[in-house]
Amino acid sequence: MSDKRSSLRFRHYTAVLYDIPMLVLSVFIFLYLAPSVEVRPRLMIIALQFVICAVCVFSARIATGVYKQILRYGGSRMYIRLILADVCAGIVYYGIQLLLPEGPMRVTFIRAVCIITFNLLEAVASRLLYQYVFEYGSRSIWTLPGIRNVVHFMTGYYSDEATELVLEEQKKQIPPSERKKLAVVGAGRIGAMLVKELLTNQNTAYVPVCFVDNDMRKAEREIYGIPVIAEDDTIQDKLKAFEVEEIVFALPRMHAEQKNELYERYRKTGCKILIYDYPLSQSSEFGKRTLREFRVEELLFRDAKEFMNDDVRAFYAGKTILVTGGGGSIGSELCRQIAKMSPKMLIVLDVYENSAYDLQQELIMTYGRGMLPFEVEICSITDRRKLENVFRTYHPDVVLHAAAHKHVPLMEHNVVEAVENNIFGTRNVIDLAIQYQVSKFLMVSTDKAVNPTNVMGATKRMCEMMVMEAASRHTVTKFCATRFGNVLASNGSVVPLFKKQIANGGPVTVTDKRIIRYFMTIPEATQLVLTCGALSENGELFALDMGKPMSILTMAENMIRLSGLEPYRDIDIVEIGLRPGEKLYEELLIDFDRLEKTQNDMIFVEHDAPLTAAQIDKKLASLHEACDTLHAETVYHTLQAAVPTFLPADEVNREALESREFQMARE
Repeated sequence: MSDKRSSLRFRHYTAVLYDIPMLVLSVFIFLYLAPSVEVRPRLMIIALQFVICAVCVFSARIATGVYKQILRYGGSRMYIRLILADVCAGIVYYGIQLLLPEGPMRVTFIRAVCIITFNLLEAVASRLLYQYVFEYGSRSIWTLPGIRNVVHFMTGYYSDEATELVLEEQKKQIPPSERKKLAVVGAGRIGAMLVKELLTNQNTAYVPVCFVDNDMRKAEREIYGIPVIAEDDTIQDKLKAFEVEEIVFALPRMHAEQKNELYERYRKTGCKILIYDYPLSQSSEFGKRTLREFRVEELLFRDAKEFMNDDVRAFYAGKTILVTGGGGSIGSELCRQIAKMSPKMLIVLDVYENSAYDLQQELIMTYGRGMLPFEVEICSITDRRKLENVFRTYHPDVVLHAAAHKHVPLMEHNVVEAVENNIFGTRNVIDLAIQYQVSKFLMVSTDKAVNPTNVMGATKRMCEMMVMEAASRHTVTKFCATRFGNVLASNGSVVPLFKKQIANGGPVTVTDKRIIRYFMTIPEATQLVLTCGALSENGELFALDMGKPMSILTMAENMIRLSGLEPYRDIDIVEIGLRPGEKLYEELLIDFDRLEKTQNDMIFVEHDAPLTAAQIDKKLASLHEACDTLHAETVYHTLQAAVPTFLPADEVNREALESREFQMARE
């Protein structure tokens, strides 16, 4: 063991063996070839001066840790240490000269400075050359016999091992001819960092060919040998001249407007657009930038809205929280967010075992066993007996009700199931929340519940009415509901469908090219739900200020362009007609005149006038009787009677085309 340590300690100082000849050369040049006196000093005196200088230089370098640095990764700190060490050595060296008798034995000040600085220049140049060869040189030179011996001497690898490692690495390398030519937008610190990584990584699929920057002071200059071109009106022609295939945005702190502006400018080039940014699962504080495609959230071209604060986190901390539909897109993200808030217990309830299992394993991997108290219950909200057992076992403090059938076309075809699951399942959860004195109940609703034109939206509107009625007659349990628009990348949303269609070569299908929708991200949706739950006092119907809606056609075109293809040329977009119950656009609230602001500027509330318990019971009895017939048309008409705002889609869409709001949204 001691022999191994000695070997490692010796290897730390192998660079001394390379620096000694350089010092010999310096002393030889300035004391022998160009002496400061007419008579050349004797070799004995030159040897003595070499010994004195070597002791000063190498003692200073060892003391400052110069030789503990790994040359391959030596940065500015290594060179600063080296300079400081040699400056100190030079001072000591000349101080010793002053102690020597005048004459041939003493080296003049200028001569001493020349020896030290020339030796420092050699040391810096040799290290820079080593780094350059290692980073940018051909790796095949390491397989040459002479180089293999040096590798063994400096690293401890046997020559055969070194050769095998290099040859194995070469097998993984992508030939330069097969690498895609990349233009980097942003010739600052972030862009330079990306280019350096691409130049030194032999396995990358990209080769940077140019920088693009709007700073004219950088134009026509180079960074790591890569030219910087000015961002002007001729940028498309310049990129064509470099045969650019893909473009990456490498800029710090890009806001939504800046991304939109850059995207609109560079999409015209026909190149695939990438971004050098943090992965979705990491923050800018702890994460590492990676080269990636645009996230679907960025198609909104607006900054993500943040709702969470310490008050919201404190509300959920230490509580037992039940999330129904916990395996779904929204439900699972609710569970992830709650897990960060130190709950007393998290109960994930879902009827679909596969998604619940995936979430269970994710939470275990993230928090470990025992760190996060949680349980997964496989249960349908329509099974009141099993559902009651969950309430009896855990006695939740907060219920976040996200379980529902949400697919519009499927629910148009499965009306009975939609009513039984969405309405009667919700009724079960409401009743048990009251029975077991849950402190707060929040239901996840949808913009499709506003003036619904489909079965799914109508069932959710009926659920809202049940929640408002429960809030009007119960004070122990506080009730509220929250609405939001379409959630990007959620199960069954349009984005995953577009991605699959693009990957298959098209066509991309839209039901109607005039359709506009409000969109939000999954984190935004879950933060909205959690914030509303904390803000709720009782009986609120919350909604988010979603800003300007987005055209589905525009989204499809953007996704095609982000894949490096051109809409209608490489991939066609086909209109297939509105699905049953589908709207051209969605509203977010029932009556904007009754909107109230909350303490969060992005969240609004409407106090919906509740029905009486007798009215709700009558509607439910009619629906129950209709469901017993298993006749879809009967249930459909009964649902229309129960939800007065449930209107035929054709009628609503005709009015929409003539409305001022729709025309403004289309602009």
